[in-house]
This record gives sequence, C-alpha cells and structure tokens, in this order.
Amino acid sequence: MVRIIFLHPDLGIGGAERLVLDAALAFKSKGHDVAFYTNHHDTSHCFAETRNGTFPVTVIGDWIPRSIFGKFKAACAYARMVYAAIYLAWYVIPVEEPTLIFCDLISLCIPFLKLARGPFRVVFYCHHPDKLLTSEGGFLKKIYRAPLNWLEELTTAHADKVLVNSKYTARVYQDAFQKIKDVPDICYPSINTEFFRNAAPKPLKEIVPVGTDKFIFLSINRYERKKNLQLALRALENLKSKITSEDYNRVHLIMAGS
Repeated sequence: MVRIIFLHPDLGIGGAERLVLDAALAFKSKGHDVAFYTNHHDTSHCFAETRNGTFPVTVIGDWIPRSIFGKFKAACAYARMVYAAIYLAWYVIPVEEPTLIFCDLISLCIPFLKLARGPFRVVFYCHHPDKLLTSEGGFLKKIYRAPLNWLEELTTAHADKVLVNSKYTARVYQDAFQKIKDVPDICYPSINTEFFRNAAPKPLKEIVPVGTDKFIFLSINRYERKKNLQLALRALENLKSKITSEDYNRVHLIMAGS
C-alpha cells in the first residue's frame, strides 16, 4: 500500500473532477490510501465520492479571493493553488510521507510541492494548456497573461511525469510548450463501471431510432459558453457544401449535456 495525495483547485462537478475521482477510485481498489486536498469544496455541488466518506477531503486557501472585482481570475486561481502547495509541503507531506502527488489544471503548484523534498513523485495531468483556454484580449490582457503563460510552461516542466487525455491533447501540449522536450504519456479518462453496475435501471420515456444508414455526430458537453457548442453547428453547416444533398440528409447531429 502507498499513500497518494490528489491536489485539485475545486472539487465541483465537471470532467476534470470526474477524471481525478475515477483515478482515485482505481488506486483505492488496489488497496492504496488516497486523500484529496482542494481550494474549494461545496458539498451541495460535488460528486458523491467527495461527500459520502469515500475519500477524505481537506480544504485549503478558500479564503483567498477567486477574483479581484471580477478580474484576474487566473492569477487568483494560481495564488490559491500555490498557497495549498506550500501548506502541503510544510505541514502534510513531512507527516503523511506520500509516494505520489497527483495534481492537475494548475502547474504552478509543482515547484512548491517539491520544497518538501522527499521520495515522492509529482504527476501533472494536463487536460489542456491553460494559456489556450483564455479568451483573446487587448494589449493589457496580453501583458497580464504573458508571465502566467511563461510560468505555466516553466512549472509544467518540473513534474516528474506529465499525462494528457488523448493524442490530440498531446499534440496541442507539444505545440504550446515547445521548450519542454519530454513527450507526455497518454492516460485516457477512465470509467467507474461499478457505478453503472450498481445503478438501478430507469425506464426511457421515449426511444427515437436513428437508423443504421445514418452518419452520426455526437457532442457531449456542459451547456456553457466556454465549451463552444456552436462549433458543432458551424461544422455541420460547413459540411453541407462539401457533400451531396442525399448524403447530407443522412447526417444527424446529437447534442447532449447538462
């Protein structure tokens, strides 16, 4: 058995949170000791495993603001994670002596975790480079983002191992962080099959057969602006000019989410 610590910015409900929880469940199924540390944990808006005692959850640094007058959200998120990393390095790691620290989303915490010095290793899971997720802005926005983007690449390189969720993300990672020569490993998001085995089947109100002769495009996302759901609609519209009307009538776009 080994001790594993997960460090995550916000244990809410989303793909990143589901991924780290499923990874933690996989570790626990092998008999390992797992604990979560986070900047924020709202028990009314989280996955069940973080509130029903499956994993211990410790909140650090939630008093640090998430933004300053609605701005500087990235800088505040970085500050919150650095604070949590320093807390772990000084008070938790020397006592718990973890074998592995698994962090994701914000890499700036990695050098501060290593202040503890020990036999543990740090794994960073890159869902997508943060500098590519921010919206474009004017001159002041570029000045604000420049040091954050530089720090993201610098601190990502300090991880003992970087994981990405797909070959596509691996290509994006290598294009975004050209100074990092190490190639990330691909670790596809896992599925907690035990959840589906234990879930009671619910009757479907309506089943709409699509047909076996159709071309299906499937989009599964949360319904929020940053997911850019219009992209699927624009792609479908663009497809119309590239294929025959007969083939286009066989195309179906299914959009699902929450």
